[in-house]
Amino acid sequence: MVFAHDTECALASAAELVNTDLPDPAALADFITTWRFTGRHEGSEAELRGVRALRSRLRPLWGLDEAGVVELVNTLLREGRALPQLVRHDEWPYHLHATPSEAPLADRIAVEVAMAMVDVVREGELRRLRVCEFPDCGNVLIDLSKNRSRRFCDAGCGNRAAVNAYRARRAARSDA
Repeated sequence: MVFAHDTECALASAAELVNTDLPDPAALADFITTWRFTGRHEGSEAELRGVRALRSRLRPLWGLDEAGVVELVNTLLREGRALPQLVRHDEWPYHLHATPSEAPLADRIAVEVAMAMVDVVREGELRRLRVCEFPDCGNVLIDLSKNRSRRFCDAGCGNRAAVNAYRARRAARSDA
C-alpha cells in the first residue's frame, strides 16, 4: 500500500469520477455505491449537476504543477469548510472524514479528494497522477503500483495496447 487505505480509495474514486459521464442520477447512485460514500444522498438532478461540476474542477489535478495542486486543494478544503475528524463506521477502521455526513455530496467528494491530495503532495508523489498513454484516450489514472509503472487507465487500454503490439510483431515477422 502506497498511501493509507482511505487515501487510495479517494484517489481512485476521483480518477473514476473524472473519467465517467454520469448521465443520470442512477449512474451517480451506482458510483456512490461502488465507492461506498456514506452520508446524505438526494438522488436529485441538482445533486447530479453538482457532482458533474466537481468533475471538471478535479480534472486539472492531473496536469498542474505542485503549486497549482496546492492552490486547488486549499480552495476545495476552504470551500468545503473541512474540519477533519477521525471516524469509524461499517467495517472500516478509523479514518478521516472532513465534512459532516449531511453536507452536500459534491462537497463531501471534493473535500475527500482534497484530503487525499494532501497526502500525495506531502509525500512528493504527484507523478503518480497520470493521463492514460493509449493514443486518443485521455482518461486519468492514479498509479498505486510499487514501481510507479502503470501506464494505462481501467477502460481496457492496456489490453488494446498489448493486442496492437502483438499484431505489430506478428506483421513484422510475416514481412521478414
